[in-house]
Amino acid sequence: MKRFSLIPILLFVVVLWMGCSTSSDAEKVMLFNGTDFNGWTFVLADTTVQPEDVWSVQDGVIHCKGVPNGYMRTMASYSDYQLHVEWRWTENPTNSGVLLHVQFLDQIWPNAFECQLQAESAGDFVLIGPGSVTVNDSTYSIMDKWLVIPKQHESSEKPAGEWNTYEITVKGSTITATVNGVIQNHGTDVALSSGSIALQSEGSPIEFRNVWVK
Repeated sequence: MKRFSLIPILLFVVVLWMGCSTSSDAEKVMLFNGTDFNGWTFVLADTTVQPEDVWSVQDGVIHCKGVPNGYMRTMASYSDYQLHVEWRWTENPTNSGVLLHVQFLDQIWPNAFECQLQAESAGDFVLIGPGSVTVNDSTYSIMDKWLVIPKQHESSEKPAGEWNTYEITVKGSTITATVNGVIQNHGTDVALSSGSIALQSEGSPIEFRNVWVK
């Protein structure tokens, strides 16, 4: 009578269980904890202004006054992720942005790849050079600032006061920007592939919430 070892079978079951039990919640990393700015740092064009005079947290929401120009960025660097950001304008919609692959040195503005939040332009790509990207078989390149690559469809933004959702997928050298369920832009051969993630102060009051990556 042959004897079969249970060890390989048990190992297979464990591996299978680990793969099946990985839920979206387990993969989710909250960049903003809903309480404070732990894990973030701030850069402002006017160094005489304190970050707390521009950025604050109330009821799980980030409040940004929009002036002076600047940004809050993660202290950690990220690559190959899905970024989720919700935002809304509290007054007159103006300008802001989500910066990806932020490089050092911190400055206004840093070398990065921007997914635009300017009113009626959410979904535009902006190269804050040096950088390059290919969209619809056209390659865009710049050594300095700025170069805008327009979104692919009419604005899918909601009116001021309503929450919008940005889903930004970064995979290797590709970036896809989806605004409220509409794929507004898709770029390949992006020169930058990793770096910090930042939210801009650049215009009028804006709020952010539910900022996380998978």
